[in-house]
Amino acid sequence: AVAEVKLRDDQYTLDHMRAFGMYNYLHLDSWYQDNVYYVDQFGRVMNLSVTLDTALQKPREVFRLPTDLTAYDNRLCASIYFSSSTWVTLSDGTGRLYLIKSGKRGDSASEKWEIVFNEELGSPFIIAHSVSFVKSGTHTVAVLLLRVEKDELDTKGSGFHVTLEWVTIAEISKEGDHRYEICRRRVLQGKSVPHYAAIEPSGDGLMVVSYKPFKFIQEEEDKLEENDDAKTTSEKKDPLYYWQQTEDDVTIAVHIPQDITKDDIKVRFSPDSICVTLKDQPPVMEGKLYSSVDHESCTWIIKENKSLEISLIKKNEGPQWPELIVGDTKGEFIMDPSQRTEITECLMHLTSDVMNPNPEKEKPPCTAQELEECDAFLEDSASLCRFDGDTLQVTHVINLGSNQYLFSVVVDPREMPCFCLRHDVDALLWQPHSDQPENMWEHIATFNALGYVQASKQDKKFMACAPDYSYSALCECLRRVFIYRQPTPLSTVLYNRKEGRQVGQVAKQLVATLEASDPILGFQATNERLFVLTTKTLFLIKVNTGN
Repeated sequence: AVAEVKLRDDQYTLDHMRAFGMYNYLHLDSWYQDNVYYVDQFGRVMNLSVTLDTALQKPREVFRLPTDLTAYDNRLCASIYFSSSTWVTLSDGTGRLYLIKSGKRGDSASEKWEIVFNEELGSPFIIAHSVSFVKSGTHTVAVLLLRVEKDELDTKGSGFHVTLEWVTIAEISKEGDHRYEICRRRVLQGKSVPHYAAIEPSGDGLMVVSYKPFKFIQEEEDKLEENDDAKTTSEKKDPLYYWQQTEDDVTIAVHIPQDITKDDIKVRFSPDSICVTLKDQPPVMEGKLYSSVDHESCTWIIKENKSLEISLIKKNEGPQWPELIVGDTKGEFIMDPSQRTEITECLMHLTSDVMNPNPEKEKPPCTAQELEECDAFLEDSASLCRFDGDTLQVTHVINLGSNQYLFSVVVDPREMPCFCLRHDVDALLWQPHSDQPENMWEHIATFNALGYVQASKQDKKFMACAPDYSYSALCECLRRVFIYRQPTPLSTVLYNRKEGRQVGQVAKQLVATLEASDPILGFQATNERLFVLTTKTLFLIKVNTGN
């Protein structure tokens, strides 16, 4: 039987359920078509590869975990990720990571799994993703480990946090001895299990789709330095200048020390910049103005209260400037009371004391009839973030809004996994390209009406699609599997009775009911077939016939 690990009483949160309770126990080897693996209760990694439809092989053992799993009380399920066509990362669920050289898989003659690295890495985890690459002539494997850990500081929330640990293992050659060692460990922390987390093929970055944000937890030394920086910035300095504006001019007031005379002040105007210096000090203000000015009409005077007043005449009358000097935070904008009233009046029509004051108007903001109960999903919106591996900073953030995350799929194992998002009634598949900054997320396929159809399936457990996009599929917790084919041209003539028009193509929906009373534990789709795993049975559903 499959080595299913049920949730313990202390794993009661939605995050535990998402990460471990809904775990897919069937692993598809994307490097070799129609090749699946699972771990059985004896800790054996079992493989089933489909060669001929008529002669199905029995699952065969390719590897056995050295640990006696039954001896561990707080273990998680074992997890596997195929980093390349010859490398595999494996976790036994007790907190130990194995790096395995498998040889060419899918071919029993050359397939031989041997451990080249194994190490205890702390509390139990599951492998979320891993990649194998060569950098500067060194073979490296990067692995992403997912944990849900107790958070003593969290008294208001669930009492747990989620960590993603990014571990880099590289080949080290010392005096002719080749071995693999950990060369870097980085930890991200967040408050929700990510929907999607993957390392870029080059190992340079990381992409995460999650409901709540993740951030890198730095080493202690970095933290101390950062605290010092924070102290200096928190001691907020007084503004060096104040400014006001009307539709056609800007007035700036700069406080000047007692000993400064008129000759010590230098003010330089140009059509799009300004520079003000007092004596031999660094400029009080300098830089590119938000918009152009008529520099020949600009003036400055010294007021009796020892302040320098500068008047700038706007070239384009009317628009308000959101800032004076681009990127400069040393000054403070003071709004005229009359301007404040004017802005409030302008915004008045956008707000109301009543939620929907005029429901009969031509374009109401929202009608409850458009939304069905099944369309509401738990989370308001997720975001997609890309983290840089060196700086550990976020380089891209995309708010996915109401585009609900549905599932991920490996279309090309050399690329990052794709993710599928709901867009209104449809589902769109996106392929990340970390090496193409202008086209970092490419829309590669559309599943018509899948967004709408899946929303009504209250018991759905897993979703998948064929790597060639020919169909999408979802399964419930028990027995039923739904298959949605892409539209195909018809050989016969078909008319839409309502509209009287001829229909050129039809998309078929199929339902398969499994002869099994055990819950579904694993679900994988290939171009030709679906693999469905229960505790004791592996079902194969032929969806497409081979070319």
